[in-house]
Amino acid sequence: MADAVDRAREVARDVLLPAADEVDATATIPEGHFRALADAGLYGLAADDGVPLEEFVGAVEALAGACLTTTFTWMQHHGVVRALAATDRVELRDRHLAAAVRGDTRCGVAFAGAIPQPPKLWATAVDGGWRLDGVAPLVTGWGIVDLLQISARDAATADAGDDEARVVAALVPALPAPGVTVHPLELAAANGSRTVRLDVDGWFVPEDAVVSLRSRADFLAGQHFSARVNGCLALGVAGRCAELVGEAGEPSVAAALGAELDDARDALDTGLGEPPRMPAGRAAASATAVRAAAALTVAVGSRAIVGRHPARRLAREAAFTLVAAGRPEIRDELLHELS
Repeated sequence: MADAVDRAREVARDVLLPAADEVDATATIPEGHFRALADAGLYGLAADDGVPLEEFVGAVEALAGACLTTTFTWMQHHGVVRALAATDRVELRDRHLAAAVRGDTRCGVAFAGAIPQPPKLWATAVDGGWRLDGVAPLVTGWGIVDLLQISARDAATADAGDDEARVVAALVPALPAPGVTVHPLELAAANGSRTVRLDVDGWFVPEDAVVSLRSRADFLAGQHFSARVNGCLALGVAGRCAELVGEAGEPSVAAALGAELDDARDALDTGLGEPPRMPAGRAAASATAVRAAAALTVAVGSRAIVGRHPARRLAREAAFTLVAAGRPEIRDELLHELS
């Protein structure tokens, strides 16, 4: 496990952490952050010949504790790498996968339009490809990534159940296009991730850009792995808070937070093997982050609300993990946990 995790920790320590407060204040991720991740070989972790899951999530957690903004933007790239590695569209894979693994091509994802019931983004088959209409509510990395994997519900299966309803996923340039209106969004944390909403009216996607066409049930099953990876954001924030609590002269509190962090990590790992337990694991991770951020605020006192102590940023980042990449079942578990 040491190799990829150690490389991630080195980038986190030497590049991301020293600039984290500046990234948060300016809402801008330096280009050098992404180059450092690429130079460390951290863009290809999800490829077929990448790393074991425990290494992958360990690397994401290490980076998230240093700079959530950078990590939140970078981690979505791996969804595209996984899709390209698995696609039966050989030309598409050959065109993009190697560059994505190297980090020469940066990628993002837009799932949120296809997942809800009813969906927010529809795909209609037309001559030569698909027409997209509706809304992609949350698209991260606009202006940072080169390719966007956008997912939409096949309009021909609008009245079908989960097993028959289909989701179309396609790789498109992350650039303005006819029929696309871009609305920048202001986030409470990770604002430098350049997250936007896309209003779509007749966006044409050619057939040779489609990376997958599968049932909604299969699509959601594929999101299970992503749920575990997204939990790393909360674990990373919680770990950094616990570290700073110890530095503030509260070693027993830091140790207790560390034990809670271990339990939350175990709950996420359990959820991988037992999918119905994943929402509880995600909830436990974010609740731990919130408690750790609150403990840090108390431990450092007025420095947490005056000036630019990292506790201010970490408290917002912990709250961010409560809703980022959320699902109704995670929300229910969190409301139970926090009440």
